[in-house]
Amino acid sequence: MIEYDELLTLIPHKCKMVLLNRVTDYNQEEKTIETEYDITDKCIFYDTEIAGIPAWTGFEFIAQSVSAIIGLTEKAKGKPPRLGFILSLSQIQIDIPFFKSGSTIKIKTKETENVYPIIYYTGEIFIKNEKVFSGRLTVMDVDDEQQNILSGGL
Repeated sequence: MIEYDELLTLIPHKCKMVLLNRVTDYNQEEKTIETEYDITDKCIFYDTEIAGIPAWTGFEFIAQSVSAIIGLTEKAKGKPPRLGFILSLSQIQIDIPFFKSGSTIKIKTKETENVYPIIYYTGEIFIKNEKVFSGRLTVMDVDDEQQNILSGGL
């Protein structure tokens, strides 16, 4: 298990943009990760009218899980976390309108194809072992020089 403080060393996200609380499982060979997030009013996407987070934001939880996979891979090489860029979302299925405050979501993410620098991931979000969100995420990995150029404009 990787708790929040260590998780912060693996992803480039900071402050309210961190949408993961912990890594509960990781397999580098299979390129899979399981993460969790506790839904509270501290989340940047929290909506007081629904007392939760709109479910369409599920792709961002999956994206941050992807970021954690990349961070763990880079850490194994002795390198800091890197930026990745979302190119597309597809095959999105949302079965609930929002993630209710007080619940914990489990995010399961897997790399399915790597045509470097384009990498494909599938992700699923569960609440109490019930799948409530799924989708496919396409990201572009960038080398150090590209990262410096791209992050300079952020």
